[in-house]
Amino acid sequence: MIGDYTFGEALHSMKAGLRVTRTGWNGDDMWLELQEPTPLSKMTLPYIYMSTAQGDLVPWLASQTDLLSEDWAVL
Repeated sequence: MIGDYTFGEALHSMKAGLRVTRTGWNGDDMWLELQEPTPLSKMTLPYIYMSTAQGDLVPWLASQTDLLSEDWAVL
């Protein structure tokens, strides 16, 4: 894991197809990934989703803390 990135750098990594995480998150194995819609998708625009500490996949919405943190890492 490579770390100490801003959210902007993490977003750039997600756009390149990589998963990202924050060292400041409480749960282990939590990460974000960007989903690009396919012709079979119900979604029509790209979105970010999270793998939770329990392994569930859910849509993700950034907090101000997430956006301003500099502890992002590429998995």
